[in-house]
Amino acid sequence: MERIVVVGAGQAAGWAVSTLRQEGFQGEIHVVSNEHQIFYERPPLSKQVLSKEASYDSLNLFSPEQIDAFSVQWHKPDLATQIDRDHKQVILESGKILPYDKLLIATGSRARVPVNTWKNISNVVTLRDVQDCERLANLLETAKSIAIIGGGWIGLEIAATARKQGKQVHVFEYAERLCGRSVSPEVSEFLKEIHEQQGTKVHLNSKNLHLIESLDQTVQVLNHPETAETFDCVVVGAGAEIAKELGVSAGLAVKDGIVVNCYGQTSDVDIYAAGDVAIHPVLGYCIQSWANAQNQAIAAAKSMLGVATEYSDIPWLWSDQYQFNIQILGTYQAQSNPKLIIRQSSPAQLSYLYLDEHNRLMNLIAVNDAKLVKLAKRWIQNSTILDPKLLADPEFNVMKLKP
Repeated sequence: MERIVVVGAGQAAGWAVSTLRQEGFQGEIHVVSNEHQIFYERPPLSKQVLSKEASYDSLNLFSPEQIDAFSVQWHKPDLATQIDRDHKQVILESGKILPYDKLLIATGSRARVPVNTWKNISNVVTLRDVQDCERLANLLETAKSIAIIGGGWIGLEIAATARKQGKQVHVFEYAERLCGRSVSPEVSEFLKEIHEQQGTKVHLNSKNLHLIESLDQTVQVLNHPETAETFDCVVVGAGAEIAKELGVSAGLAVKDGIVVNCYGQTSDVDIYAAGDVAIHPVLGYCIQSWANAQNQAIAAAKSMLGVATEYSDIPWLWSDQYQFNIQILGTYQAQSNPKLIIRQSSPAQLSYLYLDEHNRLMNLIAVNDAKLVKLAKRWIQNSTILDPKLLADPEFNVMKLKP
């Protein structure tokens, strides 16, 4: 094998390239990116970088010296527009044609804007990449009020950052609760409470939103039947669109994302996918998290080189909001009617544990309790039978509950 092409240059692409070289691949690696910034992580954009507690350089996954050592041939800024599977070529917007022996699609996802006309309003922004972050940070320097469309993780993280800067913040969520796709009603209520305690106004069931730009570039938010309010800027954090177009046009198996097996391999044996764009091989849907992008890409890169490496990690993500570090392990499955155990170790340390009918852990949401998350991962992996009474007892040391 002489040439591998990677489409995308984010977290998944970076770890794939690093792994290819660590595993001894000495052929050509071509990376196509529509951004100047390469091999960087996105989670700090809505937190430390937006608040200017960290620099943009801190996002980089690797040092300049490490990237040089990868000996990558770059095609940026450029866009992959088509995959010619018959001739094993990637066609770029610039007109370049890149032959490949193996191809990795790591195109990720992009910010979803529910109403197209919102994109034309000057002080309405999204937060997905470095350019978005720079634009929003500049707006926050002078803005006194901010509206956030979307009460998911990205919206709540931006809300927390803006409130810590003293901004007036309103969150408008379409659904009846916050983060409804990933957490239980109890955790949604917890999130609502911590934001309201910090002074954020949360509007649930905001199903009829209209944005109107004023002559002074402020934005009026009409949330029928509530009274319209005016904001200096609006951030649209209404979820993500999976960038699956290359897979669709190439005739790969595609659902909400590109379908891959446990090795990251698509329906074409020479094409792989990893990160946000790839459907989790066990769960059957795309996982948009830092850990997934890294670990799925590592497994896919090894598998591309003939070292079959399975990826079936337990979903894990985290969010920093105010003084709370919130970590989520596993997936909330309401249809399974899980048993809820609440463990309150201290006023600032709270965990929600969801057990199946055999008292095995299915899902954990831990607030300021990283040690419990580490242990709980082993519980899930080993299908450990747990004692609900001991879990709920704040005086009991759960570290005694061996996997």
